Amino acid sequence: MSNNDLTPLNPAASGTWLGVMGGGQLGRMFAHAAQQMGFKVAVLEPAKDCPAGHAADHLHSAAYTDKGALAQLASECVAVTTEFENVSAESLAFLAEKAFVAPSTSCVSIAQDRVAEKRFFTACAGKSGVLPAPHREITCAADLDAVADDLLPGILKTVRMGYDGKGQVRVKTREELRAAYDGMQGVACVLEKMLPLAYEISVLSARGADGQSVVYPIAENVHRDGILFTTVVPGPHITQASAEKAQAAALSIIEQMGYVGVLCIEFFVLKDGSLVVNEMAPRPHNSGHYTIDACVTSQFAQQARAMARLPLGDVRQHSPAAMLNILGDVWFEDGADDKTATPREPAWDRILALPGANLHLYGKDTARRARKMGHITFVAPTLEEAQANLRQACRILGIAA
Repeated sequence: MSNNDLTPLNPAASGTWLGVMGGGQLGRMFAHAAQQMGFKVAVLEPAKDCPAGHAADHLHSAAYTDKGALAQLASECVAVTTEFENVSAESLAFLAEKAFVAPSTSCVSIAQDRVAEKRFFTACAGKSGVLPAPHREITCAADLDAVADDLLPGILKTVRMGYDGKGQVRVKTREELRAAYDGMQGVACVLEKMLPLAYEISVLSARGADGQSVVYPIAENVHRDGILFTTVVPGPHITQASAEKAQAAALSIIEQMGYVGVLCIEFFVLKDGSLVVNEMAPRPHNSGHYTIDACVTSQFAQQARAMARLPLGDVRQHSPAAMLNILGDVWFEDGADDKTATPREPAWDRILALPGANLHLYGKDTARRARKMGHITFVAPTLEEAQANLRQACRILGIAA
């Protein structure tokens, strides 16, 4: 199947396999959705015991750069995707020689590099109408002297490999900036100006190989320690005008990328109501998990549709939703050391007794603090009811709401 072939796949046909690079929870939920549609799923992941491997029809246990394993995956699958953006671009290019890869190597490469990403967002702004925050690339110590005063206070971020709050430091002064850069051990960084943030939103969109595109309702997010804490949809604070602008910007960006698959773009909404584009994830996203229980088509089913050249699904949200991330912390008493303490199973029976509770555990064998272990999505007739049930779940699990 070439990257230019628009022929839809028959999910029930013999040998119709979809491949995933990565064995985490996103690959697991993708496998569930694709299998529900009739596809077989193969996963390539170094770890033999992994969430996606438990669900997949076939697990290739090998390094992401293993040419032999990549060749097997490409020959087995008619289309391949990735569940994380830091997969080797060379590996994706190798796969693309034999199978349809969505999103493409070029699209993933943009999201792997914060500087390339900001340059792309800036180039898109003429049509999208949204710019990234003021910023400056830092490639050596000498660049620190050229940082403009109005970029401080700011956030210093590594150009590559940062996620869930890792690889970034808030700095207020030049002295803090120098110390933070020294702590990054000389890797390329970007300094972003801190802006008067009101709240954060994410816009989940999808595009097919035929150019059809769709956009989901606006999700409003709260992060703690750089990790997503809650997502509520529809966003309770965003105005209709801002929501429409963010959705239009997302559709413009995904089209200008020539992207195929699910793309999540995070925006900042400033206190004056203006929008700033922050970053994107070339895959289904944590903030889009609510779509499994609250939308006609989940983000994972949407990804399978895009890979298979099938028509994209209906993105209507049928119920207000509030999603709570479950980290490994809830397996331990407050203050307990997760390396020495014996974990205790949370009271899932009490959680499932709450109205509208949908529990998703990822099948990870070991609970660790700050490790994503699952999520709970509450659906209800009103957003207020969903949020109230989420707060009750936090009380049961000992999470400060």
